Amino acid sequence: MVLPLARRAFLAGRRRLPRPAASPRAPAAAARLSSGAEGEAAAAGGPGAMLRHLTRKLRASGPVTVAEYMREALTNPGQGYYTRRGGVGESGDFITSPEISQVFGELIGVWYISEWMAMGKPSTLQLVELGPGRGTLTEDILRVFKQLSSVLSKCDISVHLVEVSPKLSEIQAVLLTGGKVQPSPEDESAYMKGISKTGIPIFWYRDIQDVPPGYSFYLAHEFFDALPIHKFQRTEKGWREVLVDIDPQVPDQLRFVLSPSRTPATQNFIQPEETRDHVEVCPEAGVIVQRLASRIEKDGGAALVADYGHDGTKTDTFRGFRNHQLHDVLSAPGTADLTADVDFSYLRKMAQGKTATLGPIKQREFLKNMGIDLRLQVLLQNSGDTATREQLLHSYDMLMNPEKMGDCFNFFALLPHHRLVHPDKKDKPESKSPLPPVAGFNELLLK
Repeated sequence: MVLPLARRAFLAGRRRLPRPAASPRAPAAAARLSSGAEGEAAAAGGPGAMLRHLTRKLRASGPVTVAEYMREALTNPGQGYYTRRGGVGESGDFITSPEISQVFGELIGVWYISEWMAMGKPSTLQLVELGPGRGTLTEDILRVFKQLSSVLSKCDISVHLVEVSPKLSEIQAVLLTGGKVQPSPEDESAYMKGISKTGIPIFWYRDIQDVPPGYSFYLAHEFFDALPIHKFQRTEKGWREVLVDIDPQVPDQLRFVLSPSRTPATQNFIQPEETRDHVEVCPEAGVIVQRLASRIEKDGGAALVADYGHDGTKTDTFRGFRNHQLHDVLSAPGTADLTADVDFSYLRKMAQGKTATLGPIKQREFLKNMGIDLRLQVLLQNSGDTATREQLLHSYDMLMNPEKMGDCFNFFALLPHHRLVHPDKKDKPESKSPLPPVAGFNELLLK
């Protein structure tokens, strides 16, 4: 695709911001890094508090699904991993692409402006991020919006963050507004609001359904991978669901068991044509994609998903990360990040034809198409010291190297059908000029 003037102007900009150095540990999980998990767990009732809660529950009601186990371990109000800690950044259990380099978030911002222009420059734009982490990605996007404010001058922009973690929402508020936020009245859907450092209204919500309708660009970066999954195993007796139970040999430990018969989830989520012997399904991801597709179909906009995953080919991807290491998913629940690869074929199916879909495409291909090489050259030319240049090259390598994040992460998009095909194209193929290609998903041509 030919590089539009606004994108050329941004990519040639001089500004560079510092980012922490990151060393790859587990490239399939965003170079997960170390944390002080033990201290934080102790402060919240001891490292065994969640395990004791779960074992009491299991003794009372029997084995639970992997989805229910994940939900408790990650989002339990008292002991959940995300509700207590969050784990993002150098002091957390993992570091994400926006934490590595400003360029990643900047190119996402350029993608949204490119699509906004291709869709006719609507007068209002809601940027909605699901699970914003520390807020770094939103901060980088808003900086691009400010740098290209002349392009967006006639657009009313607002930011809407869907965040369940009180700790992370506080961190986001400090980063994006300088801490200048206030609780929303109880009759409003947002629980907190403020003004960004660049003057844009920001609202916080606990659920995507609370975000007001309107033309919106949705962003889900490393969001779907943390949603609860159901796991299924093919046996001689047919499909059985994988459950979590107490180990009878070691009462203070958990183990996986198979359901004695088909569960409701087995009947609902296993397709007759399934050829794999082990399958993971994330119903919550399906519900969210349905909601996004319905909103885009009705109000316009687009959704961009960036995550590690596959297109319906992988089997057992459920894993945990803590203290710079892969972590047993059943050990010390509540103190580690639990995650599973996103099945993009399932997301595509759950869009139910309400929107068009693009991808998944490898992260290195998407960023290359967005102009990361040009942006890196400009930053290197304007860097004043060797340490800065080395950090830029290290960050680029982390994002683009196929052995690190380059091939492990994918981009996937939901777009209105009319963005890709003119509504009357079928009847009058010659009546309309070609639609502009979608940035990132098409090869970039510099002219």
